[in-house]
Amino acid sequence: MERVGTHSHIRGLGLDDALEPRATSQGMVGQLKARKAAGVIVKMISAGKIAGRAVLIAGPPSTGKTAIAMGMAQGLGTDVPFTMLAASEIFSLEMSKTEALTQAFRRSIGVRIKEESEIIEGEVVEIQVDRSMTGGSKTGKLTVKTTDMETIYDLGNKMIDSLNKEKVMAGDVITIDKASGRITRLGRSFTRARDYDAMGSDVKFVQCPEGELQKRKEVVHTVSLHEIDVINSRSQGFLALFSGDTGEIKAEVRDQINTKVSEWREEGKAEIVPGVVFIDEVHMLDIECFSFLNRALEDDMAPVVIMATNRGITNIRGTKYKSPHGIPVDLLDRLLIISTKPYEEKEINQILTIRCQEEDVEMTDEAKDLLTKIGVETSLRYSIHLITAANLVARKRKAPAVDVQDIKRVYMLFLDEKRSVQAMKDYQDQYMFNENEGSMAVDTAMEM
Repeated sequence: MERVGTHSHIRGLGLDDALEPRATSQGMVGQLKARKAAGVIVKMISAGKIAGRAVLIAGPPSTGKTAIAMGMAQGLGTDVPFTMLAASEIFSLEMSKTEALTQAFRRSIGVRIKEESEIIEGEVVEIQVDRSMTGGSKTGKLTVKTTDMETIYDLGNKMIDSLNKEKVMAGDVITIDKASGRITRLGRSFTRARDYDAMGSDVKFVQCPEGELQKRKEVVHTVSLHEIDVINSRSQGFLALFSGDTGEIKAEVRDQINTKVSEWREEGKAEIVPGVVFIDEVHMLDIECFSFLNRALEDDMAPVVIMATNRGITNIRGTKYKSPHGIPVDLLDRLLIISTKPYEEKEINQILTIRCQEEDVEMTDEAKDLLTKIGVETSLRYSIHLITAANLVARKRKAPAVDVQDIKRVYMLFLDEKRSVQAMKDYQDQYMFNENEGSMAVDTAMEM
């Protein structure tokens, strides 16, 4: 079961191979210039060409800034680390602001480690286990074959336990790591497909391996620098990754890890995968964080930083000075700025159609036109919120689809921002601690 979220309909940036934006694709609608600019950035990140760059997505509220960032994350794939955080999170963590930002940066730098290991890969022909009279020790023989050869291996206690733990039986295709003794069950051989009349849906059939039993195989692991930091800095090691209690990590530990990773790169054992940090509502950062970002972006191990803001000219947090987007001018100078614009009526209609499909709601064309009109007059977010509410009203009256009357019903039940402000002005005298002068007089009269 997948949860339906605000941006769960986003599947990518909706660009073709030439990075030209399609009008409607992969859940994205409109914002053609912004999407094309984001696509260029994604292309450069995927090619590993850029790191330590910063991008700002700026535009009015409800113009798809976070949606573009989500599309970029989808476009990069799972191999490129992508860290999302809201700027206000940094102030609520039990660590310093700069440490929180450093950890976010380190989470977004992947290290692709290559290892060569010797493995035995083949189909199990027979497992024989001999127990001693006392039952204390076990010995056995394992017969493994490929299409070309067959070999018998002697087994000790630990290997027998591993085979039992993995529930390995004759006919299974397995791999055994010679260095660690780790056994991996790949599946059941096709030649044994008729052994049983009934099989579970989770049974996977694979071909019997060809060639030699013993092979050298290159294994690739991708871990983030932050995960390496945690494993090397805490007494409980990698368990801190699951508990989330990573604490502050000393600079000396990070320096040692950077040196080691650099050695691996020179030896060809590892390569760096620069990822992305997405900071939403970046105007919530203060002057110290902005100063830190200036320095962090110049580091050798720096990811691409994408920021989003909906503010105009406003105070830089922690100072009395005003600046565009609440970001200091020296940091703005480092940014590539992508601008988003308000959606047109036709685009709002397309977005509402996509959201109806995502939320599995049937809606008549007349109701969708009315919802589009509401979206134009109020906000896109408000009209999207009305979809599920209107669907509930329609289901209550056992209607097959949401109609105009359902939209009108929920429009009267839930206020948008403009009507809420108007209601506040109309009934301000009845609210507590209201700072309007007229209400102050009323409060004084009541006290007397």
